[in-house]
Amino acid sequence: MASHNRKLNCLIVSCCFFVLLLPLSASRIQQPSAASKVDEDYRTFHAENGEWTFNHLAVDHRNGNVYLGAVNRIYKLSPSLEVQVSHQTGPDEDNRNCYPPRIVQPCSEPLTLTNNVNKMLLMDYRENRLLACGSLYQGICKLLRLDDLFKLGEPFHKKEHYLSGVNESGSVFGVIVSYGDASPDKLFVATAVDGRPEYFPTISSRKLARNSEEDGMFAYVFHDEFVASMIKIPSDTFTVVPDFDIYYIYGFGSGNFVYFLTLQPEMGGGPAAGSSSTGREQVYTSKLVRLCKDDTAFNSYVEVPLGCVKGGVEYRLLQAAYLSKAGGILAQSLKVGPDDDVLYAVFSKGQKRRPKETSQESALCVFSLKEINERIKDRLQSCYKGEGTLDLAWLKVKDIPCSSA
Repeated sequence: MASHNRKLNCLIVSCCFFVLLLPLSASRIQQPSAASKVDEDYRTFHAENGEWTFNHLAVDHRNGNVYLGAVNRIYKLSPSLEVQVSHQTGPDEDNRNCYPPRIVQPCSEPLTLTNNVNKMLLMDYRENRLLACGSLYQGICKLLRLDDLFKLGEPFHKKEHYLSGVNESGSVFGVIVSYGDASPDKLFVATAVDGRPEYFPTISSRKLARNSEEDGMFAYVFHDEFVASMIKIPSDTFTVVPDFDIYYIYGFGSGNFVYFLTLQPEMGGGPAAGSSSTGREQVYTSKLVRLCKDDTAFNSYVEVPLGCVKGGVEYRLLQAAYLSKAGGILAQSLKVGPDDDVLYAVFSKGQKRRPKETSQESALCVFSLKEINERIKDRLQSCYKGEGTLDLAWLKVKDIPCSSA
């Protein structure tokens, strides 16, 4: 076990603060004149209701148009942030305990006027539409035309259409994977389940039908009696950590894989270990999850811890992340190609606890995706040799020793 942990800790980078200096260097090279600073016009946009907070933003890289997912509204803005059109998504009568939602069958729970919090906003360039998923009705999604936000479809009559009943805006992350003209795209969805794993898989791959009104929209890519393109949190996991959940911070596709960056509770050694509901403060760790794009049974699922260290101080609580190309200067430092993918991640300092308030100390770290994949390969090869454990205690309820292939 100890040797296995040492292997996993290879992923923890030791000081990437030189990344913070890059913007400063660039600003000195392209320093604008005093006159241009004075004349520069900064555009702003405010929602008509101050309570309609912005939750997600997507920019059309073809024309610069900006799409905002807000509470009760989806906005389309011009590149200069002028409103072109808006689409109302709420509020409406609802109760989060209504499953299926009341728009499918009558619900005995008391209904109240409820805001619709945007939880996922994705550009589907292939079909010229926007996927806007909210908190109403167990997390159903609208498919809106990019040009004018006209509703193309809103599937809601099957359980596959309910992505997440969690109200928080940052509880769902999606990645669209394109397979060319030969077959339709797929949607990988990762979500917190808020103690209801029987209703919502924590991670799944869905069909993204070209026809927005097609009956099979968001159906699991594969599903039979025993196997499906999903992973659910086992009910036994909640016996160990009653308020267990996985919080998905970021996701992306690269090469043959789909990745998600998560913040999740560490599994304790006995019932209720590490659980905040028992009076102890929850202990969290940041992990990177990887799946093969073509794996319909999710057998390729693997996760590894992620963090960074500076001056002996550990930064382990993931706050935000972004994937980009290395570029010429950074590529030299990381010993990768300029067009190789690098992952920028912001971590806060702490004792692996998910902070209720923003930490005053944080670190911006950069990881070469190539190196991450090499570390994952090393870890898998070690496991095939019977070294260490699977390190999937939340999925297996306990750490399972690796066995020789």
